[in-house]
Amino acid sequence: MEEAAEGRRQVVSVVSALAAAAQRLAAVSDTPRLDAELLMAHALGTTREALLLGPRDIAPPDAFAGLVARRLAYEPIAYIVGRRDFWTIELDVGPDVLIPRPDSETLIEAAIDHFGARSPARILDLGTGSGALLLAALAHWPTATGRGVDASAGALAVARANAVRLGLADRAAIEPGDWSAGAAEDWDLILCNPPYVAAGNALPPEVARHEPASALYAGPDGLDDYRALVPQLRLADGGVACIEIGFTQAAAVSELCKASGLQSTVRQDLAGNDRCIVATPQQ
Repeated sequence: MEEAAEGRRQVVSVVSALAAAAQRLAAVSDTPRLDAELLMAHALGTTREALLLGPRDIAPPDAFAGLVARRLAYEPIAYIVGRRDFWTIELDVGPDVLIPRPDSETLIEAAIDHFGARSPARILDLGTGSGALLLAALAHWPTATGRGVDASAGALAVARANAVRLGLADRAAIEPGDWSAGAAEDWDLILCNPPYVAAGNALPPEVARHEPASALYAGPDGLDDYRALVPQLRLADGGVACIEIGFTQAAAVSELCKASGLQSTVRQDLAGNDRCIVATPQQ
């Protein structure tokens, strides 16, 4: 009888801990129950799927309360658990890099549509951060090679570690550099998610307090980095540059492309917002 009662207390303890955490996290998250489950799974050293499908007669680990406290301080889930899914790969992430978002997958979709059955031979990822765009592209095109460039030493360390863990280090050169890093060569595919937030624009607390400002803000109108990088894009015949934009910036960045001898179209993300400039050499 005592053993059965203890088992019930443990089951209730896990369930109630999740419920209580979700209730508290509603103040800082639009997905409080999901956040609670991800944090519990991380504290247990397992996956969310295993947590939901596995036995529930376990007590919540002591670490769970600390993880919830970090989330209540608006720290993003991806930083707390140290990883984020992007396209077909899983990336290690931390405060030195932006968290890869589904919006940025629009660039990969645009590139795949451009090349069709072909594969780009050489790929350049400017401002590579975690390596998300470059490594997702290399995973999709197994014969391609690429270079990821970033000015942040911390970001370079994250990207290199991701390349090694994903088995792509032999095809991905991760190097320090600025927007001019690829200007001396022609590339089949250029990917870039530059800073594009106007200085002074309000951002959600979990972004403003935790993600690197150098990867977010780009001058008074959010266009400073486009002005620097677009004139230096060099594309091979049949090549394409896929550049992420803020949803109000399509016209301005398209004009910069035109002035640099590139023709461009605009691609929307899943929410229907302008998200990617698809630029090719003018015919």
